[in-house]
Amino acid sequence: MRSLATAEILPPEPMTLEEWADMDEDEPGELVDGHLEEEEVPSNPHEAVVAWLIRILGLWGAERRAPVLGSEHKLGVSKTRGRKPDVSMYAPGTRLGRGSLSRTAPWLVVEVLSPRPRDVRRDRLDKRSEYARFGVKLYLLIDPEARVLELYELGADGRYVLDASVSEGKLRLPGCEGLELDLDALWTEVAWIVGEEPEEQAAREAATKGDDDVV
Repeated sequence: MRSLATAEILPPEPMTLEEWADMDEDEPGELVDGHLEEEEVPSNPHEAVVAWLIRILGLWGAERRAPVLGSEHKLGVSKTRGRKPDVSMYAPGTRLGRGSLSRTAPWLVVEVLSPRPRDVRRDRLDKRSEYARFGVKLYLLIDPEARVLELYELGADGRYVLDASVSEGKLRLPGCEGLELDLDALWTEVAWIVGEEPEEQAAREAATKGDDDVV
């Protein structure tokens, strides 16, 4: 029998996907190789982007019965890894059941970047490869500070290909007829929510365009 003292110094047993899925909703963390990994701490710009996307995608999805879910939705992306994207949208007609864990790949997953380098690496490298292996067709990465949206599309080889990197205008999402993301409207709403004055927004946009012109 293992003594209490020995049990206290041994690392915890790896958590299963089912145990992770059954955790209380107020217990944060994603599952990485059987252990909880700290989630990012969202800022107001981060949450403003998420709220805008859920509204726009939700309106499109409601007409087509394409479920759109928020950041507490849990995906079992592999046997030992569970992720909670900022936004998930499934293909029209998808039914997920009453459980708390989805093993069905969404059509679209969105991650909004946070300033911490650790979080950026996780979204750009770790999650990107995991979502590709899981079979997510479209992966959106959004940087609310740089005001840039990157769209990755799953290729025939099972890897993501950068389809677009844009800061303004309207972006049509492949395979989603009639769905456009108006980036100008998005950044205007984010600026209003965080209290950015019009002249500040104009200066930011000018700086962004200047960076795009540098080769």
